[in-house]
Amino acid sequence: MENRSPINTSSDANFQALVIDDESHLCEFVSSVLREESWNIIGRSDAFIEVIKQVAHVAKTNSPVLLTGEPGTGKELVASTIHDHSNRRDQPFITVSCSSIPAELIESELFGQDRRGLFEDAHGGTIFITEITEMTASLQEKLLHFLQAGEIGRVDANDVQKVDVRVIAASNHNVEQQVAEGKLSNELFARLSEVWIDLPPLRERPEDIPSVAQGFADRVYSLSPAVTFANEALTLLEKYNWPGNIRELENAVVRAVAMCDGTVRAKDLPACVRNYGVPHEAIVTEPAANDDWVTLSVIEGRYVAQVLEHTCGNKQAAARVLAVDRKTLDRMIKRHHIDPHHLKALRAKHASRS
Repeated sequence: MENRSPINTSSDANFQALVIDDESHLCEFVSSVLREESWNIIGRSDAFIEVIKQVAHVAKTNSPVLLTGEPGTGKELVASTIHDHSNRRDQPFITVSCSSIPAELIESELFGQDRRGLFEDAHGGTIFITEITEMTASLQEKLLHFLQAGEIGRVDANDVQKVDVRVIAASNHNVEQQVAEGKLSNELFARLSEVWIDLPPLRERPEDIPSVAQGFADRVYSLSPAVTFANEALTLLEKYNWPGNIRELENAVVRAVAMCDGTVRAKDLPACVRNYGVPHEAIVTEPAANDDWVTLSVIEGRYVAQVLEHTCGNKQAAARVLAVDRKTLDRMIKRHHIDPHHLKALRAKHASRS
């Protein structure tokens, strides 16, 4: 099998469009992406700046893209960013996970049978297929045929139809090893990997961890003053190896914010983070002291703020989740000093996406 390196773009005429006219345009693109709220919780390290530059190169083409990286490294965000900055941005962006759909159903889900499939629904836009190596060999052949001919056929149908869809595929695995083991066809890999972007794991960019952790804390806790991180907590977060990457960091921060008194300290972090690198015999488990606990009122305020964040500032929906009436919710918002301007901004942002 031919060895390939991430972002292999030299041999195809389609990639003449990959050349950015001048460095200032590239810098402008990177700056615009970093201003997007979602990238605040992924990172701004040099490693991820390089990923954004690759996105800039490929967004304006229609070529398929292969995204690889460990679970939780941000592949879906990168895929949606490619779509959002392409000429397909006003058309559908559809995500399908090969690992979450039974093998006997995924072909009809993608290509249709008695009804339209996802490829037809994505016409004019982008389809993002995760865990591409979970596809059966026959389905890989069908996907390869689409990439070569731009046409699909429904299950048990003889006729074919043209559809205009960009394919972005992703895998958590070593795809070259998957090809060697026969789990991914060499032909499909060759077609997809013409543009191949590999996302760095969080442990290789510890400089991103403080800002990413603060971004998650701000997202789940909209009270004033904002939650902060003690130096001891940041040191532990930066030292941990984060096998679950961004997703694991998010879970750790959400837990810590719920447990802290306004400042995240070492004791608020999960045990796996606190004890990372500590010899087993040196780990001491002690019951929390009384002054480690926070009041019920503080916990209530944090929970109400999280529910409002989840409902995008929609008070009626939040009241239903909390099982209270609107007047009670309004009193909670006032009592816990939840910023009404923040809730208004959440509603406006949600409305703009609808």
